[in-house]
Amino acid sequence: MDRNSIRQTLAQNIKRFRETRNMSQADLAFEAGISIPFLSDIERGNKWPSPETIEKIAGAFEIKSFQLFSPGIQQSDGQKELFLKIIHEISVAQSEVTKRVCEKYL
Repeated sequence: MDRNSIRQTLAQNIKRFRETRNMSQADLAFEAGISIPFLSDIERGNKWPSPETIEKIAGAFEIKSFQLFSPGIQQSDGQKELFLKIIHEISVAQSEVTKRVCEKYL
């Protein structure tokens, strides 16, 4: 794996992790303590983040930094859309359960 493919893998994974968590670039930039334009450049593969910035981004996702470099399985748009719908449904279900528990005990 050469330097450019590593950079592209990092860029794609950051975007993929961000999208599966329904985070905007602004959300992730805030959580990682970096600027939105810098994050955008990283996601396009135009900038290479420092090790400290990689740690901050991984921390915002609550993952280990090495996971940002793992080659992912390419998904079709249909698979991606289905996966995002599933994540959304899980999120909605968790919110409803939390709401019922709070109403019951508070």
